[in-house]
Amino acid sequence: MITFISSIILLILGYVFYGKIVDKHFGPDPQRKTPAFELEDKIDFQPMPTWKVFVVQFLNIAGIGPIFGAILGAAYGPAAYLWIVFGCIFAGGVHDYFSGMLSTRCNGKNLPEVIGRYHGRIAKGIMTFVIFFLLLTVGVSFITGPTDLLAVLTGWDRRIWLYVIFGYYFLATVLPVDKVIGSIYPFFGALLLFMALGIGGAMLVGDIRGTVTMPELTFDSLRNFHSDPENNILIPMLCIVLSCGAISGFHSTQAPIMARCIKNEKHGRAIFYGAMIAEGCVAMIWATAAMSYFGGPEGLNSAATDGIMINGVLTKVTPAIAVNMICKSWLGKLGAIIAVLGVIICPISSGDTAFRSLRLNLADMFNLNQKKILNRFILTIPVLIIAWFCCKMDFQTIWKFFGLANQTMASLVLWGSTAYLIRSGKQHWMVSIPASFMTFICVSYFMVAPIKNGGLHLPPTAGYMAGAAMASALFALVLTYEYMFKKQKAWV
Repeated sequence: MITFISSIILLILGYVFYGKIVDKHFGPDPQRKTPAFELEDKIDFQPMPTWKVFVVQFLNIAGIGPIFGAILGAAYGPAAYLWIVFGCIFAGGVHDYFSGMLSTRCNGKNLPEVIGRYHGRIAKGIMTFVIFFLLLTVGVSFITGPTDLLAVLTGWDRRIWLYVIFGYYFLATVLPVDKVIGSIYPFFGALLLFMALGIGGAMLVGDIRGTVTMPELTFDSLRNFHSDPENNILIPMLCIVLSCGAISGFHSTQAPIMARCIKNEKHGRAIFYGAMIAEGCVAMIWATAAMSYFGGPEGLNSAATDGIMINGVLTKVTPAIAVNMICKSWLGKLGAIIAVLGVIICPISSGDTAFRSLRLNLADMFNLNQKKILNRFILTIPVLIIAWFCCKMDFQTIWKFFGLANQTMASLVLWGSTAYLIRSGKQHWMVSIPASFMTFICVSYFMVAPIKNGGLHLPPTAGYMAGAAMASALFALVLTYEYMFKKQKAWV
């Protein structure tokens, strides 16, 4: 219990103190007109109440990520706590804040356009490819779980639910942001928060009564508990598997949606940095719940690999099954309903904004005005047709590359933010250091991960050396760029 409560307190203090430092360093201008007013079109650029913008941003970036990702990360043991807390405060919160505020400063542009402004066409092209791959895989992959579960619960054919969900995706993608997303997301966000708070409260009560044992972070427990440690090395695997809740490049694809709705730059810390801290708290709750419910990380790994008896059937526990079991056990019948709704709604709420973000990126690329509904149809319909056919494919393989692409995106955004600070004449350490770390993580993962997971499966030492070399080279390049920029400015 001590580790859990301390971690939550640290996350909150991170928002209060470090979040304020980041905000002050960026320098929001309360007098500056935001894109919501400057480019208001009642479609994508639409001023919304700050509380609603926060809730929508929170659900955009959260969805099922800080639940499933945290449960998968919990398999590595209490070391996941360190990654959630420090990753969220010093990397994820900074990443989300800068991606949101840079978009706000650049008329609500999406990140490929923003990064291209500071790193050139090559960086813009790389980011465009990564972001399209990310958004399509997120949109498609988060359809499978809900459709399968709805088919089981209702007895309807899976294709019927595909039609229903795609119909919703179409409406959420083309209609004004306040008509669908802005209207129903507050309820979805309340469900996600209620689900997390209910589990967190039940867990604390259980620990006090002695019916639940919450794991503690000690020197002895600071090791890799994964059942297959050779193929799941603690570093970098934990940082790839547990992305939402620490740092996730996907968040930068969602920030521009709300950057077009924020009323004042002074609200940026609460909306962008604050939503990341809230997600970190949710991830902390579910990582702890997963380890506590199954009797520690060893029990969680055993349930996932060997399986447990459920209704007389030996079943391997997946994150979805774990959520269902925990909610039913700790929250009763209400918990069962919440679990089903959460497993259905949370993935869908990530998919709809993924497709909306994809439309906005295409609109930026082709410079296509989105006020006309025909232009929205032109971009949305082909994307959903591609997604429909992708749903018929085996996405198991392509999803394994998602984690690497996700954190590669985070690295690119942080490096882009570094260039912005240099060109603004400001110190860049708060973004360049996490950018270097994430570069190390991505490169070392590519080197050491099993071939089936998109890696080269080399020895850990080789992976660490390659990761450190790439991170050092890019950091040296940044210092050189900073020196040349200052020199050029001095000459001018």
